[in-house]
Amino acid sequence: MILFQSGRGLFNTTGRHFFSRNQHIAKCLVPGSPSARLAGHRSASSCSGVQERTLIAVKPDGVQRRLVGQIIQRFEQRGFKLVGLKMVQVSEDLLSQHYGQLRTKPFYPSLLHYMTSGPVVAMVWEGHNVVQTSRSMVGHTNPAEARAGTVRGDFSIHVSRNVVHASDSQEGAQREIQLWFQGKELLNWDCCDQSITCEV
Repeated sequence: MILFQSGRGLFNTTGRHFFSRNQHIAKCLVPGSPSARLAGHRSASSCSGVQERTLIAVKPDGVQRRLVGQIIQRFEQRGFKLVGLKMVQVSEDLLSQHYGQLRTKPFYPSLLHYMTSGPVVAMVWEGHNVVQTSRSMVGHTNPAEARAGTVRGDFSIHVSRNVVHASDSQEGAQREIQLWFQGKELLNWDCCDQSITCEV
């Protein structure tokens, strides 16, 4: 079928009007349009827990190995929404707060050295059950025990270089997000496929 564009819309060679799902999605992208408002209303009301957020950080080894794009792709393909993203050279002060429960451990100095050895890419993802699901996607802390298909199972071989961090609970995620991001660095935006990916 051959399609052609006219001022009245998209038509095929028989003259019949052709309306694709992509056109509907495009309408959703127009701020303030009825479709956008309706899509936003559906996503807010039909998807419980959609405002749940988690911190995902690609550690220096993941950045050095150029894995950032592949890690982002996994979360996008899963259907989560990216609401915060930045590359930072992490300070020891921030790390001491982030890893507060590990400060008495003998490996803490080497952990600090590792985490300050290069840039970290910090992200905040939003979606239904995003904290628990992200932990499953990232895999076991020890890559030797991480399943194939997880980030650590696919990309890491040693616990000291396990590529990525993921918040371990909703409470932990809230605390970590506040440490790594200022409020103005997080965006609230409507994702057109949200009602499709999490209709519950």
